[in-house]
Amino acid sequence: MRKTYPIDRFQSLQTPLYYYDVDLLKNTLGIINDEINKHNNFIVHYAIKANANPALLRIISNAGLGADCVSGGEISIACQTGFEPSKIVFAGVGKSDWEINLALDKGIYCFNVESMAELEVINMLANKKNTVARVALRINPDVDAHTHANITTGLAENKFGISLTDMNDVVKSAMKMDCIEFIGLHFHIGSQIQDMSVFKSLCERINEIISCFEKAGIIISDINVGGGLGIDYDNPEENCIPDFKAYFDTYSTYLNIGSNKRVHFELGRAVVGQCGTLITKTLYIKKGTNKQFLIVDAGMTDLIRPALYHAYHKIENISGGGPKELYDVVGPICESSDVFGKDILLNKTMRNDLIAIKSAGAYGEIMASQYNCRSIPKGYLSCDF
Repeated sequence: MRKTYPIDRFQSLQTPLYYYDVDLLKNTLGIINDEINKHNNFIVHYAIKANANPALLRIISNAGLGADCVSGGEISIACQTGFEPSKIVFAGVGKSDWEINLALDKGIYCFNVESMAELEVINMLANKKNTVARVALRINPDVDAHTHANITTGLAENKFGISLTDMNDVVKSAMKMDCIEFIGLHFHIGSQIQDMSVFKSLCERINEIISCFEKAGIIISDINVGGGLGIDYDNPEENCIPDFKAYFDTYSTYLNIGSNKRVHFELGRAVVGQCGTLITKTLYIKKGTNKQFLIVDAGMTDLIRPALYHAYHKIENISGGGPKELYDVVGPICESSDVFGKDILLNKTMRNDLIAIKSAGAYGEIMASQYNCRSIPKGYLSCDF
């Protein structure tokens, strides 16, 4: 079903802009809660790096989700928009001292620690504050997520996490530190994963690791499996909400949880990806030798995914209704990579027609830059129209 947009209102606003469908976001959150409520020990933390629009964060925090943060700035905005510190987890390979101190002062639930060096610093800083930091060690499970190389995080050659060969030594060190409370393990193998067999493979690897620790008398109370659940960029209208049932059921079926373990999820794209659309205006139609270029006022500064990952986003002319024509949809940035899509079939497009670039709720507005001294696009909620 084709989404309807407040086109007249868009015409009066400065483009490019982000438009967020609040009803879709709330429906998505409702389904997530329905599914995790079937499992007493499942906890979802929204990955703020996907989209930190404050209005969206308030909706997500009001739905009861926790927050997954990867910077001090994200911890701050999470607290400002209603997320409970006791539901905040803090990941990242390069946590600065001020970020660690902020997290300690806020009393977050857990640090996801990615190296022995980081563990030592957290212990030192916690000691200075006469407090104890809960930590989960991020383990690199060497599981292939079968996704784009730039968003794969669980292979041995990636920078993330502690290797399987170093895992035992780091766990033993953590348990000896005075200001560290070792509570569990953290995993995250990548993003935009839609094949549930990948998550099954992760479960099997986690089971092996947990079994080894428990045989050695080391109790793991918290298992953080990260996120990674993808969305359907090809058919956003038909599949506007990911299959959360299959996702959570995979972990319930294949992860040896027991009644005494908490399982944490860090979902970002799956929560907000489909609710956001980048709205841009047609500047020119340029006839090339063998191409027809549709030049819009949005660029890679506003949505970098196509340039960075060669990512596909469905594109639609929401103004015109003429016969279909082929276009390369490109932006105004002085870079050859500033392309949203090549050979895109759209209704015949004219100057000032509005173009919708869909499934842009995740890693869109949050990754916008001011390259070429451009302004950051504003975000608008559907409920405000």
